[in-house]
Parts: sequence; C-alpha cells; structure tokens
Amino acid sequence: MSEIVMLSASQLATAFRQHTLSPVEVMCAVLDRITKLDPVVNAFCALDEERAMSAACEAERRWMRGEPCGPLDGVPVSVKDLVAVSHLPTRHGSRTTSPDRENADAPAVARLRRAGAIPFGKTTTSEFGNKIVTDGPLTGATRNPWDTRLSSGGSSGGSAVAVALGMGPLSLATDGGGSIRIPACWSGVVGFKPTFGLVPAGSATSWTALSTLGPMTRDVRDAALMLDAMTHEGGDRSAKGAVSRYAGMLDDSIAGLRVGYCAAPAGISVAPNIADCVGRQAWTFPALGARLAETEVAPLADFYQDGRMHSIQWSVFFAQRVRHMEEADRSLLDPDLKSLAEAGAQVDTATLADALFARHALTTSMEAFFQQYDLLLTPTFHCGPQPATGLRAHSRQAPVLTAWCNQTGLPAISVPCGFAGDLPVGLQIIGPRGSDALVLRAARAYERARGDFPVPPGELRLPDDMGIAP
Repeated sequence: MSEIVMLSASQLATAFRQHTLSPVEVMCAVLDRITKLDPVVNAFCALDEERAMSAACEAERRWMRGEPCGPLDGVPVSVKDLVAVSHLPTRHGSRTTSPDRENADAPAVARLRRAGAIPFGKTTTSEFGNKIVTDGPLTGATRNPWDTRLSSGGSSGGSAVAVALGMGPLSLATDGGGSIRIPACWSGVVGFKPTFGLVPAGSATSWTALSTLGPMTRDVRDAALMLDAMTHEGGDRSAKGAVSRYAGMLDDSIAGLRVGYCAAPAGISVAPNIADCVGRQAWTFPALGARLAETEVAPLADFYQDGRMHSIQWSVFFAQRVRHMEEADRSLLDPDLKSLAEAGAQVDTATLADALFARHALTTSMEAFFQQYDLLLTPTFHCGPQPATGLRAHSRQAPVLTAWCNQTGLPAISVPCGFAGDLPVGLQIIGPRGSDALVLRAARAYERARGDFPVPPGELRLPDDMGIAP
C-alpha cells in the first residue's frame, strides 16, 4: 500500500497504461492513507470520497479502452481550501464562512478535472491564507511531516503535508508571499509559483496582483504536468494529441545558462546550516553546464526594505477583507488576522502609494537584473520550521526570500536540496516573467543530478503535550 501512494503522477499514468494498477486501487490507497495519518498531521478539512471513487471508476474504464483524457487521468489531486471545488465547501480556513457546498469548480480545478485528474478533498490553510504557518480557529494546526512538534509552513501547509506523506501525489495551492514555496521547503516537496496570471484564478484573483495558483508535488515532472493541464484552454485533451508546453521540454539541457547565486539577498540573515546546504547544492549547476556566478541582488536592498513594501500591501488587503464584516463575525477571526487587518486599517494613502511605487521600481530593476542572468538561486527560507502552533513575532513580517517574487510577478520554485539537521531545506530557483518552462527545466536538471529525495517516516504520532487545536 505505501509503495502505491508514494508513486508520482507520471508513474501512476505509466502503470495505468500498462494495466498494472488501476485508478480505483490508487484512490482507495490514498483514502486509506488519509484515514491512517491525517488524524496526526491535520492536512485535510473536507473529503468527497463517494464522488472520487466514482470518478476513479470512470477513469479506469477510459484507460482500459485506451482512451485516457491525458497523462493525469485517474490521478488524485487535493485542493487548498481557498479554491472552489464543486460539491465541497470553500471555508477559507475561517469560521466566518458558509459550510454550503460549491456549485462549480474554480477555473484551474475545472481544467484539471477535464484532464482527468480527480479532485477528492480540500487541504487546510491559515485563515484566508494570511500567514506563513497553517494554524487557525476553524481547523487548528497542521503539523510538519518530519517532526510533528513543528509547523508544516503556510499558508498551503495542508497541501504540502498531503503530498509529502502520500495522501495524493498532486495538490493545487496558492502563493501570495511564499505560501506554496515555504511549506514546500519545510515539508520536503516541490512547490512552484508560476508567473502571475498564468494559471486562471477566476473570482479568487487577488486584486493586489500578489497571489497566484500553482502546483505542489513530490517531483518537478508532476508540477510541469499540472501546469500543462491548468494552462490548457481547449476542451478535448487526448493522451496522444495533447500539446505540452512545460513537461515536453523538461529534460532539455541547461548548458550555457547564466545562473546567479545569492546566499542572502538584501542582507538577510540565513541560518548557517541552511546557507551551507544551499551553497553546496548551487555548485551542481556548473556540473550541468550552466555558468554560475555569486551575485548581489542590489534592487532588493534598494527597494524591498526588509519586506516592508509587501507587508504594507498585505495588511491593507486584509483590512479590506474584513472591513464589511459584522462584529459577531470579527469576533470569530484568528487574532493574528485581526492584528494584520488592524495594521492595514492604519495605513494612509501616501504610505500605500509609496509601497506601490517601490513595487514598480523593484519590478523594473529585476527586469534589468535578468538581462544579465537567466536564473537566480537563493535559499527558499532563512531558517527552519517554527513550532506548530502560534505565529512567532519574527515571522509576522513578509517572508523576505519569497515575497519579493510576488511583488514582481516572477516564477519561482522550491526544490528540496538536502537537510539542516533532520529537517529538509529548499533551493529556490527564480526566473524572469514568462520563463516558467525554463525555471521548471532547471529545477528538473538539478533534481536529476541530486537523485531521489527521502520521504518522511510513515509512523507519526502527536507530541505528548500538544493536541491538534491551537
């Protein structure tokens, strides 16, 4: 059973094609895995088992006829609870939202479904995705698959844990400041934030143009397969006739690429064991034929101001989000979200305008930076995971290694690159706008050179002194 649930989506598709596995077997294995492990890690907040099994039966019939919808046909996919899935509620991790079931899928979910993937459950998030840990009053704390005393990261922590522990090989998540990449880093999986607007978000689109949808997977190929499905606009998508923009070019060489490596952009203090781990792995790229140079990223120091630019916009966004709530609903909010919204309500017009001007200047300067380099490497996060419950003071500001990519709309991926102690470390690969295929190709080249990454221990238990609820 454990072998089945740890197969990648591409491996599952091969097994389906060869009739050595069926989508029904896989869905049963995934649901059994959730029953076993989720009471400990708290990665899921809703499941649709009946419809998932029905969809798996339909996928099995298509594979038996040799007529799959595409390379994801019959593959289970979970969806972060900020994104609509038909017949499941979208609670946004909040007690202020309705438990009513959705009538329709969000556009990206609909495209995954058309490609044959099976959305089967919703994963936990911090309330409205407000912070970098997955901990809130509706669903409680989501725990790290490597050490349950620690956080999985956020706000897509449920998605990261689900993928890491074999509770489905694919998850659709969102990233407004690092919410895909940080939990991917802390949980030891792949998390990709595409160029802003590449994956359709529908009504969930962030008016701040910060948050975008992206894949969380155990390997880069699966991330590319998900991106192919979510950016494909057509209806029919046969396995033979589908056009691949991302997975099809994944194994091309990266020889000759100009790659910059910055250990600590904008003077950020990175934990020595993390800096050492990422620094060693950066030198994999010359062995792959790329030209690596250590570099400063001066525009970050000039304009980013230790994350203040992002924090101002983020707080204003949440102030607007709660502005029309009744007092009874406000009383139900996560205290961290209330504090964030209160800070945003105090931001004056001039301060917000300054932050937006700085954002524009940073974006322009990074365009110039990427005239010199094809890609930039950094650590994904400056330190290891914090305790599972409660947001520590030093984590209340914008995550400085990731949020600037949201400010500029750049594609960025976190790939596991080793360990600091017993906990995984992420290598972040960033490219200019629209270079999503290149970022994925570089990540895949690194992944092949690195070899298989270990999976978390399958036997988990809650710490003796902690429950699920915060």
